[in-house]
Amino acid sequence: MSKIENPILMAVIGAAQGLRGEVRVKTFTEDPLGLADYGFLHAADGRKFEILDIRDGKTVAIVRFRGVNDRNAAEALNGTELFVDRDALPDDDLEEDEFYYTDLEGLEVYDAENNHYGAVTAVYDFGAGDLLELKGPGKRPVLIPFSEAAVLEIDLEGGRLLVDPIAAGLKDDGEEKPYGNAGGKPRPNNGR
Repeated sequence: MSKIENPILMAVIGAAQGLRGEVRVKTFTEDPLGLADYGFLHAADGRKFEILDIRDGKTVAIVRFRGVNDRNAAEALNGTELFVDRDALPDDDLEEDEFYYTDLEGLEVYDAENNHYGAVTAVYDFGAGDLLELKGPGKRPVLIPFSEAAVLEIDLEGGRLLVDPIAAGLKDDGEEKPYGNAGGKPRPNNGR
C-alpha cells in the first residue's frame, strides 16, 4: 500500500447499498459517474480502490469496488475519503477562468496597493457561492467571496491572488455596513 504525494479529494464513501457490496458515494466531480475515469482511487491510509461498476443514484453515485463483495465489507468503508494524485487531473480541459480548488490553496493574497492579507488556506462551497479562507501570520482565518468583484486576478505561476479589499470584506469602505454588525460597533435596536 502506497500513499500518493499530492492527494486531491474526489469522493467520500457513504452507506452500504443493498447486499452485494455496493456503496453510496458522494463525489466531487462535475459528473458523478466521471469518478470512474480517474483509475485507481486511494484512501488516506494507502489502500487502493478500483471501480468495477458505477451508476447514478440521484444525489450520489452507487459504486461497486473490486474486493468488496458483501454488505459487511461495504459498511466497513463508510466515511472513507477517496483521493487521486493531482497529476491525474486534466489541465487541458480547463477554460481560461476555471481552476482546481487545490491550485488556489497556498496563493498569497494582495491588493492593488501591495498590501498583504495572507494566503489561501482552503476553498469552501456551502451552497451560496464559493468562499476562500485566508490566513495571515498571527491573524485569525477570514472568509472572502470567490467572486469576480472580490478576486480581480489569479496568477497561478506567480503564486498570487489580487483582491479588491472592499469587495472582499477585508477593509471597510467608510460607510455603515447594511447587514449585521460588520464594523464591530454596537447598534441600537430601536425597541425592536
